[in-house]
Formats: sequence, C-alpha cells, structure tokens
Amino acid sequence: MPPVLVALSRLPRPRLTGLGCGVLATVVMVGAAWLCEPMGGAPTLYGVLFILACTAAALWVRPADLICAPVAAPIAFAVGLVTTLGPMAAVTELALRAPWLFGGTATAAGLALLRGIGVAVGRIRRRRRRAAAVRH
Repeated sequence: MPPVLVALSRLPRPRLTGLGCGVLATVVMVGAAWLCEPMGGAPTLYGVLFILACTAAALWVRPADLICAPVAAPIAFAVGLVTTLGPMAAVTELALRAPWLFGGTATAAGLALLRGIGVAVGRIRRRRRRAAAVRH
C-alpha cells in the first residue's frame, strides 16, 4: 500500500450525526464568511472553502446519516452569507455564487452516494460470506 494511504488509514475516523454534519458545515461557512469579508467577499475563496466543508461533512458523517451531507451543504452556504451580508444582499450573492453552491452540493451528494454504495456492497459481501460459511 502507498505510504499516503497508510498514513490516511491511521487517522481517526470521526463519525458525525446528521446534526453534527450540519453544525460542522455551518460553523465552517460562517468562519469562511468572516474570513472573506475583509477581502471584499472573496467569492472564489468562499467557494473553495465551501467545497472543502462539503467534502469533510460527506466523509465524516456516519453511514446512517449520509443524506444529511447534501442537505446541510446549501443551508450552511446560505447561513454563512447571511451572517456577513444580511438577508437581502445574501439573496443576490446566492444567485451570483450559484456555481459554487451547486458544485459543493454535488460534491457532498456524490461522496455520500459513493459511501452509500460502499456500505451496501459491504453488507452484500458479509451476507454472502455468512451464507457460504453456513453451507460448509
């Protein structure tokens, strides 16, 4: 196994609940909004941080709550904008930053889908192994 994968396998695997996933994404995006505000909003930086937050939320949420990652993502994006811009300006910014919003949400949905498929495949393999063990 490559050294990078060995190092990654040693990292702790946080398992957030659905609520924890939403809180993580929201806290990161509020922090990102406050970080980007002095730089004139920095839409690209805010978007990149959003995609990173979506990735972390989708990878760290527990398997039973996978659907929460793509649901929490756009809410966190909007909450981050509202905290620094106010409700009316946030609506305009949501429209202007829609590609980032869709990209991050798609990232969270894609990762959650891949993890869900992995969980399902693992269950099928375990069932087959148990059935094979019973036959022998």
